[in-house]
Amino acid sequence: MAHIREGIDEEKKACFTLDDQGVLWFKNRLVVPKDMELRKKILDEAHTSVLTMHPDSSKMYQDLKQKFWWTRMKREIAKYVSECDVCKRVKADHLKPGGMLQPLNIPAWKWEDIHMDFVVGLPRTQKGYDSIWVIIDRFTKSAHFIPVKTCYTAATYAGLYFSRIVSLHGIPVTITSDRGSVFVSRFWEHLQTALETKLIRMFALGEFAYNNGYREELEYGTFRGLIRREDVEHPSTGPNRGTRHLWPRFGNSSRRTKRTVRVQKSYSDRRRRLLVFEKGDHVYLRVSPMKGVHRFGVKGKLAPRYVGPFKITERCGPVAYRLKLPPHLAAVHDVFHVSQLKKCLRVPEEEVDTSQIQIEPDLTYKARPIKILDQKQRSTRRNTVNFYKVQWSDHSEEEATWETEEYLQNKHP
Repeated sequence: MAHIREGIDEEKKACFTLDDQGVLWFKNRLVVPKDMELRKKILDEAHTSVLTMHPDSSKMYQDLKQKFWWTRMKREIAKYVSECDVCKRVKADHLKPGGMLQPLNIPAWKWEDIHMDFVVGLPRTQKGYDSIWVIIDRFTKSAHFIPVKTCYTAATYAGLYFSRIVSLHGIPVTITSDRGSVFVSRFWEHLQTALETKLIRMFALGEFAYNNGYREELEYGTFRGLIRREDVEHPSTGPNRGTRHLWPRFGNSSRRTKRTVRVQKSYSDRRRRLLVFEKGDHVYLRVSPMKGVHRFGVKGKLAPRYVGPFKITERCGPVAYRLKLPPHLAAVHDVFHVSQLKKCLRVPEEEVDTSQIQIEPDLTYKARPIKILDQKQRSTRRNTVNFYKVQWSDHSEEEATWETEEYLQNKHP
């Protein structure tokens, strides 16, 4: 404070005053010395007390500036709030999603790159089918629709692919699916196993090899003869005016696809932001409550939006990272898109226990009652309603809620 006192009698005399007890004031605000421990106590009281409840940096600054002053005060408050572990895990983000769009590579040929999708929730047929497995060639956009059951495993899907697709188009080079990388990897494993060891699957491969092989009398393969019609006759043009060459069309289709992908990426990136982490950084992982949990409609702001922080062990691609997860999250796949992560600016000294939040493999969780703290009754003209004060699995006793006996029996029997 020496440099401030020295300046009182000069340019800042009108702003700073020194009272009879030797306390320095900036107008009507107390000047806080450069004591980091003292400043931290002031910031803790203004941010984490039960009367403030973790305000944002702007509100916190407006509250503190009424009583205190020190140099770079607003900057220190913003830094303090950005490093608050509770705010990082509970407060919602108001930023664009992280990670730019990463388009898939343009396929080079038919049925080498496929996409799988599933239409579920359909009425059950007499044979038990309740879903449709859609397999699309990303080059020609042609598709196969196969009736399936929701109980099928990756091994069952691999067998169906052999019997219905391999005989016509062969083995794919790449597979993408909305079911995620775990399903795709298991599908590939079963597909490889069937390719190497299952003799009955050889019938499909034999059919494909026969149709794809060279025919001396045709001077090309059967499949090539099916798709390479040099002259296509159109009814409106007559036999001599309807010549169409199929092979140049594939080049035009590829160019149009590339142009479409560029346009899609440009539009998508306008609503995204570049977000990059390094190996060794600590990040929070986004989670969400399961749908249908009505209590979050009332206490939703207390529900954690992020868990962690966790350490990044590997960068798996332009927008994917592998995290070091604790043992109780072993069922969760450890590779995540960058939009699911938030940078941890300061690793907490005490590790936060996330085992109380039972996170599902799809990064959802459902709060469960763990203790009844109190009980009361409320009488009406017709009946008496029992209420129970319940502590939930992801909250402390101070955040317990009163629930009816009927609600607990129906939702948590």
